[in-house]
Amino acid sequence: MFDPDVTVITGRLLLRPFRPDDEARVRSIVGSGTAFLPPGAPTHVAGVPAWLSTGVHDLQRSGQGVHLAMTDADGLIVGAISLFKTSWGAGTTEVGYGVHPLHRGRGYATEAVRGLTDWVFAATDLRRIDLTANLDNLASLRVAQKAGFTWEGVLRQASLEADGPHDLVMFGLLRGDDRAPADSLPPVELRGDRLLLRPLTERDVPDLAATAADPVTQAHTGVPRGYTEDHARSFVAAAELMRVRGQGIAWAGVECAGGRFALNVDLRDIDWVNRTAEVGYMTAPWARGRGYAGEAVLAVARWLFGTLVFQRLLLRAAVSNPASQRVAEKAGFTREGVARNALRGEDLVVYSLVPGDLV
Repeated sequence: MFDPDVTVITGRLLLRPFRPDDEARVRSIVGSGTAFLPPGAPTHVAGVPAWLSTGVHDLQRSGQGVHLAMTDADGLIVGAISLFKTSWGAGTTEVGYGVHPLHRGRGYATEAVRGLTDWVFAATDLRRIDLTANLDNLASLRVAQKAGFTWEGVLRQASLEADGPHDLVMFGLLRGDDRAPADSLPPVELRGDRLLLRPLTERDVPDLAATAADPVTQAHTGVPRGYTEDHARSFVAAAELMRVRGQGIAWAGVECAGGRFALNVDLRDIDWVNRTAEVGYMTAPWARGRGYAGEAVLAVARWLFGTLVFQRLLLRAAVSNPASQRVAEKAGFTREGVARNALRGEDLVVYSLVPGDLV
């Protein structure tokens, strides 16, 4: 059974049991309809006193977990965090959390999860802590990764909510795990002489779809055939998930003068150990022949080598696509050879760029 008086102190937070003197704050939270309190919290203010005196402590008394208030330096409840589904025989528990909407984006959830999980391994014999998050909840996925959890898999349609079923990501943390946060690329904006590279958003869907559906793009890349806006919408969502997982990043390249969409450029196949990546791009039909792809690739390369200290950038272009090969060569890439049958049976010319190639 967890200690009924468990208290965890982190750099900015105090995690402690809910108390009767929290009534005014909890009444305010419940009255506003803000949803971040633990499961079983009252939905009407009239139920707050009873919940604070008994209901919120039922989980601890059952031996299956504990609900804690997450308070800041001023003693204000800014969130809640819980341990639940505890199996003392198996040595496992699960952690869940919520942060008041007005206090999100400050790293409180990550700090609280790290603090509580550190306490679990220091104060109990439990050996594993689970954490689950909806696949489309990118903020919660990043909390898990920053807290040192390992992404273990996706349970399809495992969570049923008001808007329907959601895929659920399963994370795990074992006693003795390396708690270093998983690597990921920051959602930065990059500038060239004529282009701004910014993270893809929903507003890019029509331009992205038109670019990918163009016959030249269809002939020389691996994008889905019959490309539609649904494909583009899925790509935008997948790109952000790819970034959160540390697997890559994608940008829309827009003209600095006027903001017109000119191309999509992305990094993929990130190797964090060897600090290597591959770059790819699709240029909008109207923007071809203006040197935009080369400008975008060089902006990405300078950032990748200069800020993130990567050592190699790969670029592959179809043998049948001399325009893309010229982009690589003008950007200073070195031709290394030909990968046979690498893209739907077509040969790809392999190019590389390393930090010393940049002038």
